[in-house]
Amino acid sequence: MTAPAGGSVDLYWLPLGAGGHVVRHCGRAYERLVALAAGRPPLDLYHAALEVTTPGGRHAVELTPVGGAGPGRGVIGEGPVGSPRLRSLRPFRYELHARPGGEIPDLAAAVESPRRVRRTEADARRVLALLPTAPLLTWGRDELGLGEMWNSNSVVAWLLARAELDLAAIGPPRHGRAPGWGAGLAAAALPAAALPPGDRLSSGSRATRPPDRRATGSTSTRSTALRGRRDKGFPRFRVARR
Repeated sequence: MTAPAGGSVDLYWLPLGAGGHVVRHCGRAYERLVALAAGRPPLDLYHAALEVTTPGGRHAVELTPVGGAGPGRGVIGEGPVGSPRLRSLRPFRYELHARPGGEIPDLAAAVESPRRVRRTEADARRVLALLPTAPLLTWGRDELGLGEMWNSNSVVAWLLARAELDLAAIGPPRHGRAPGWGAGLAAAALPAAALPPGDRLSSGSRATRPPDRRATGSTSTRSTALRGRRDKGFPRFRVARR
């Protein structure tokens, strides 16, 4: 799809594990268990990636394992996988990056894509401006009681929702689902202060760790924010004390 002269935001749905056997097989096993518990047939699993284009160039926005996108990957920050206690170990960290002029790996495998979310320069710049503030929560956990585990789909959904883009017609391909997408939309409705941002990389390769949430009192902030969501029709959530 050709980008308009002003700018664009394009969403790509990539089959989970495209280009790799282990993730694909593990994902299928996970989906079979979830489908069995829900009493429905298994669905195809997808993860989302973005191409954001402005007059200054194109950025490929995606989340990958640390170091998984190759050189010049435009890393924004890192988050833990499985447990925050394991973040010092490289296999248990993921990164958010916006590669200038980059290509999304396995783009040829994308299904029913691209989906043009918006087509103005202002929309594209708004998405790029939000990248440094994206919440990089623990991958595979539901730390905020949002009803779904956090993953790459959550971050993409959060970016698009916080940029106030119309997502009414945006969803995974037919006979598929995108785990974590709903968590990102729910998180986007929370105040920014309720979401720990994760590790940000500044002018180099070392990540700056965020302050201990127990010391800053952000657990109380999150509890207040989640209670406030009941006024907007959201279900009641319970946030455990730490």
